[in-house]
Amino acid sequence: MIILLSVLEFFCGSLMFSYWLGLAAKKDLKTVGDGNPGAFNLWHAAGFKIGIAGVFLDFIKGYFPLVFFISAGYAKGPAIVPIAIAPVLGHAFSPFLKFKGGKSIAVTFGVWSAVTGFEVSFAYAIILAVLLAVAKLYKRGQPTSTETDAFMVVSGMLFVFPYLVLRNFLNNIILLWFLNFLVLVYTNRKKLYGFIKLMRQYR
Repeated sequence: MIILLSVLEFFCGSLMFSYWLGLAAKKDLKTVGDGNPGAFNLWHAAGFKIGIAGVFLDFIKGYFPLVFFISAGYAKGPAIVPIAIAPVLGHAFSPFLKFKGGKSIAVTFGVWSAVTGFEVSFAYAIILAVLLAVAKLYKRGQPTSTETDAFMVVSGMLFVFPYLVLRNFLNNIILLWFLNFLVLVYTNRKKLYGFIKLMRQYR
């Protein structure tokens, strides 16, 4: 059952709604911006209305199937780890795009909303908001670079770890966090490398 549900979740996560919305708007996201076929690149490429739709759909595919499996008692205990990480992996390695998917940010919010009743996703959102405010202050209100955005996404998820520990979440949730963190590092690896290069230039 765990394998079957994990496969179903992977399939749900692999549905590249934002990329398809981009094509409908005559925007190939793989050729726009940083080439990310996810919701936030859709936002920049096709405008906020279509972008919001992409964010919503990518969030939903991480949230609704998983919250159903949890409420039905299928995803509990150690089983929650492979089932919950599957949609994140599906988005990052979508077979619909030759296993070259998006950065899994919106679907990550969906997964954590399902697993923790929005608690951890809300905490993650606050952390990102604080990091963005600091970055804006440092850049004196100028837009942040995609490299800085990637750094905030990954470091924000890193800061989620002490929150999980302080709130006494179970080891299964800690393991899920660790796997999710690794996925975000991988999907943002090029921008993180670019961020490191930028930081070296300021030394």
